[in-house]
Amino acid sequence: MYPVRSRTISVRDTTDRKNLFLLVQLRWLAVVGQVVTILIVHVQMGIALPLQPMSAVVVFLIALNTASLVQIRRKSSVSNTQLFLELLIDVFALTVQLYLSGGATNPFISLYLLQVALGAVLLEAWSAWALVLVATAGFTWLTGTYRALPLPHQLEGGLFSLHIQGMFICFVLAASLLVPFLTQINRNLRARDAYLAELRQRSMEEAHIVRMGLLASGAAHELGTPLATLSVILNDWRRMPALTADPDLSEEMAEMQSQIDRCKAIVSGILLSSGEARGEGTVRTTVRDFMDDLVEDWRCSRSPARFDYENAFRSKERMISDLALKQVLFNVLDNALEASPGWIGVAVRRQGDNLVVAVNDAGPGFDDAILAELGKPYRSTKNRPGSGLGLFLVVNVLRKLGGTVSAKNRSGGGASVTLTLPLSTLSPEGTDGH
Repeated sequence: MYPVRSRTISVRDTTDRKNLFLLVQLRWLAVVGQVVTILIVHVQMGIALPLQPMSAVVVFLIALNTASLVQIRRKSSVSNTQLFLELLIDVFALTVQLYLSGGATNPFISLYLLQVALGAVLLEAWSAWALVLVATAGFTWLTGTYRALPLPHQLEGGLFSLHIQGMFICFVLAASLLVPFLTQINRNLRARDAYLAELRQRSMEEAHIVRMGLLASGAAHELGTPLATLSVILNDWRRMPALTADPDLSEEMAEMQSQIDRCKAIVSGILLSSGEARGEGTVRTTVRDFMDDLVEDWRCSRSPARFDYENAFRSKERMISDLALKQVLFNVLDNALEASPGWIGVAVRRQGDNLVVAVNDAGPGFDDAILAELGKPYRSTKNRPGSGLGLFLVVNVLRKLGGTVSAKNRSGGGASVTLTLPLSTLSPEGTDGH
């Protein structure tokens, strides 16, 4: 199991990479916008601009975007500091372009607010405020230091009107960029928060399973001694002539011994699953044989009225016999038998690289509330203490093995529970790590 902290860091990195990609897209738009604006002002309006330094800034932004895309494709980690530096470079590039084109008198001076708004959403508080200070310093500096624009004679009289037009274009541009980009950034952040909440929920459920496993292991230890004592006493009884002379009593003692042996096997299975009994060695089998043996074992011990079993898994796929998986399947079959004593159907098949086991019954089916919260602990229609843990354990064990559990109500009545497991997690190679 991966620690929740490492998963959290991974999710944050993924979200920051998405946000960095949005900044790259925004910078491409800025590059195109600057090129178009320079051409309109210099060529169409006849205002002389320092093309070389302004073109150098555009080339620098293109190089920065290329480097950022390379990092995104390599899936490298993206930190808050890097996002801050990216926005800081954008602010410096904007400051240089404004310095070369009129300073604070340039109507596009309000584009500083676009960078500040992005920083407020993307960055931590300290870096967002630092960006505000840098943008404010740049604005202040440009009020007194800039390269004045040599306006053509025909534009000098309409300078104010030209400024208003530029401010309007800047407003429309900033608003049109802010809405879609901030919406996408917020969507990324909401997706990250939702996934982190899911990870926290999983961590709580896995902690709950660990506590249950410890209790089961402790109970198995405690039950071992009285079961051994009962077995010794029963063996003594079976050697007493006064008891063995009665055929009915002998048959009942044999049945008692059989049930004690079964209890001891269950206790041994619990200890083996918890990692406390490894002496018997690893049992290797095939998927088909594992399912056939499991179903036969369950059918002999439960004796359902009618049981339809179809194993369409034809390949000789190797696997490790997993007691936890066996217990999970027993649990699903037991639930189906309890809901539908008259009939149970089991279908096993291969779907791509997955093992699929479908357990069907003819019972009353699932309530909508149970289907909506499948796998949550203590969600059950059975009115008894501890009910609802069966599917909770099934879902979590399958999830640990990389599989999934789905449930639905059948159109003809009854319910269907489908377990899907990747074969790679069951194979000896996948288990051993070779």
